Amino acid sequence: MSKVHGRAGLALGLLFAINTLNFYDRHILATVTEPIRKQYGFTDTQMGWLGTAFILLYAIVGIPFGRLADRYNRKLLLGIGLFCWSLLTALSGAAAGFWSLFLTRLGMGVGEAVCAPAASSLIGDYYPAARRARAISIFMLGLPVGAMLSYLLSGWVAQSFGWRAAFFVAGLPGVLLAILTLTLMGEPDRGGAEAHAVGARRRSGSPYLLVLSIPTMWWIILSGALHNFNMYAVAAFLPAFLSRSHGLDLRESGFVSGMLLGLAGGVGLFWGGHLADRLVHQRPHGRLALGSLCLFAAIPLQVVALGQAPGHPVAFLVWMLPGTMMMYVYYSTVYSTIQDIVEPSLRGTAMALYFFAMYALGGALGPVGTGQLSDYFAREAAAGGAAREAARAVGLHRAMYVVPALQFLVGVVLYAGSRTVGRDREKLQTWMQAEA
Repeated sequence: MSKVHGRAGLALGLLFAINTLNFYDRHILATVTEPIRKQYGFTDTQMGWLGTAFILLYAIVGIPFGRLADRYNRKLLLGIGLFCWSLLTALSGAAAGFWSLFLTRLGMGVGEAVCAPAASSLIGDYYPAARRARAISIFMLGLPVGAMLSYLLSGWVAQSFGWRAAFFVAGLPGVLLAILTLTLMGEPDRGGAEAHAVGARRRSGSPYLLVLSIPTMWWIILSGALHNFNMYAVAAFLPAFLSRSHGLDLRESGFVSGMLLGLAGGVGLFWGGHLADRLVHQRPHGRLALGSLCLFAAIPLQVVALGQAPGHPVAFLVWMLPGTMMMYVYYSTVYSTIQDIVEPSLRGTAMALYFFAMYALGGALGPVGTGQLSDYFAREAAAGGAAREAARAVGLHRAMYVVPALQFLVGVVLYAGSRTVGRDREKLQTWMQAEA
């Protein structure tokens, strides 16, 4: 066992902090969508493209960064990436229009793309399979916690000092955290936490084809594309939806968004990680079956939430809280399953391939696709005689129904993956035992 395993708790704490800042920074734009849109006269499609700019480059450069995470020092990659994206987040506050915002968002995508492959690979080498889903769920708590803090703090800063200040204040914490990462985090042996440790050895052949030869990975990749469409549609337009449909200001919409994507999401991740580790001991397909069941359960809750009359944010929140909690169980079940079916020396590559589909085919389409739907329905409402801002409220409200519709497909795909994961887990363990 690696000597650095005694520092697993410290490393996990730092990785959680990095992921929290990761999602804090990427959610600032959603929080200040309305003041930016009104200042520059942007459409919802243009606002969606600002979200998509970050996601597209994030997905593309994530693949080579995944290979780097499998070959080089992962804490160094994390430290450099964190410093770069923090600097570009601060520069977003100096943007003068659409294209300057677009370019800073592109640059942020390069820096943040290193986070998931390197961090997931580190967790796989710090924690054995029996404790891995819980460790990953703690790391992934950075998603809801970062989103919640971003909505709460960015909304307050923007309301008090203007939308540019929300970007400026986010830069310094990243620089400090990058220094802590480089000085305090260890670099564990690859494969050292496995029952049959194989170190850095792997089979010959293309690393990408080796990962894609695992049947369950195809189901996981497809699920990621669909699920991330939904998550980025919600993240990009939830504060704007609350402002337009329920009349909330920046502080209020930030608070409600924080409760939904922070509190509810955190509970779903934490509860999902513990339950997933318990279920996988009883049946190999338990993790993916749990994720599928929770996604199906979320659909009626979200439909009822979206069906609440305008001006009733409390009723919306009551129904949407459990629906959002169920959505977040996905991450605890799927991320840990990737660790279960992919050998240690290919886990960074596997996460990079998964994230490419997740962001290029899902997250990149979520904001701009939802924005286009919103503009289309807004034009219909305006043609029917609605005033401009009223039409925009109607358009976005109707567009948000795409989320529960796609969620049904994600549940079906995860269920299909649960039918193949047992064989893939057994195949990997047999190979690793032979190589140990």
